[in-house]
Amino acid sequence: MKKILIPLLFTFISMPLYAGDAPAVGDDAPSFNLQDQNGDWHTLDDYRGQWLAVYFYPKDDTPGCTTEACNFRDNIYVFRAIGAEVVGISVDDVESHKEFSDKYKLPFVLLADENHEIARAYGVLRDYKLIKIAKRQSFLINPEGKIAKHYDDVDPDTHTDEVLADIKAFIAEAETG
Repeated sequence: MKKILIPLLFTFISMPLYAGDAPAVGDDAPSFNLQDQNGDWHTLDDYRGQWLAVYFYPKDDTPGCTTEACNFRDNIYVFRAIGAEVVGISVDDVESHKEFSDKYKLPFVLLADENHEIARAYGVLRDYKLIKIAKRQSFLINPEGKIAKHYDDVDPDTHTDEVLADIKAFIAEAETG
């Protein structure tokens, strides 16, 4: 009996609990009011009128998260040239974000979701009982504050190009009517 219970208990403890469903395409994006790496507060309304790529990531200064952040960094001027902004969110604290941002010279906002409320609202919170992290997922929010696209399977190496291509396609579609 012990041989069965111990593996089952370990499996249960190591399996993440998810916070719920992600908002659907066309839904209002869940609002936020979070501090960035410099201690400044940001809300979703601050980005109204422009495209916004909100990317959730598990942990500052880890390999995949660094790759993704640096790819967004390297393309930030392309985003801004087409009227888009980038915001990264994890459950790390402001100080961790500051060190990560400074180390890799990230020119965009990293928001600290220390209470896990925003990751939960976007359906990306993984709760491992002893540790909580945001699952690597992204949301493209249109200028009206609606979810235009949800990326639930993100490859840190190619994600930035995928988001840029989608924003350009949405813009072209809007221009042609």
